[in-house]
Amino acid sequence: MRQIVLDTETTGLTPRTGDRVIEIGCVEMHNRMLTGNNFHRYINPERDSEEGALAVHGLTTEFLSDKPKFAEIVEELRAYIAGAEVIIHNAPFDLGFLNAEFKRLNLPTFSEHIGNVIDTLVQAKEMHPGKRNSLDALCDRYGVSNSHRKLHGALLDAELLADVYLSMTRGQNSLSMEEEVEVSADGEALDNVPLAEVIVLPASAEELAEHEANLAGLDKAVKGACIWRALTTPPAG
Repeated sequence: MRQIVLDTETTGLTPRTGDRVIEIGCVEMHNRMLTGNNFHRYINPERDSEEGALAVHGLTTEFLSDKPKFAEIVEELRAYIAGAEVIIHNAPFDLGFLNAEFKRLNLPTFSEHIGNVIDTLVQAKEMHPGKRNSLDALCDRYGVSNSHRKLHGALLDAELLADVYLSMTRGQNSLSMEEEVEVSADGEALDNVPLAEVIVLPASAEELAEHEANLAGLDKAVKGACIWRALTTPPAG
């Protein structure tokens, strides 16, 4: 299974008023293993960030002025996310912005390019009702270090969310034991060899007598039946 953990930074809170995506960070996982094949781009939004948003991400208009516009990175992004299951914290926010960016370019929406979406905020609320479920709160809860996180950054937050998601869902791994085929050094399958018969060696009379003597000594020490007798003697009934 190919999964993409995704986060964005934006100029403000809503694309309906013209706010734009300014950073995309994606972390790839195959079968719950980080691959290192990440996607990270800063984007020139062609507008200033709102004061509140700037305080969160610190990406100034000057810094973004020489970065590519969304239209210049969209094909690379489309190829990267195609068909993947995407994991997002508070998915409606990021999907709303990305869908708006795709529509602006007369492309099928971002959501149409991907497979399933997992919203870790929804998961966290179900698992921890009534508790704080921000990314920072989940990092604290699951022991994911975020001490290096001074400002929000899309790639950094995606990396943290990947660790949080793996911790949150660790108990969902299949516990079934699937048949494994052993191979030799040259890659050929080896024949299954049946297990040898289990041999049981009962205790001798001398060993049983010595065991009973030890129990008697324990009974005397506790002035009653020792715990060993309590565990091995079936209840009356």
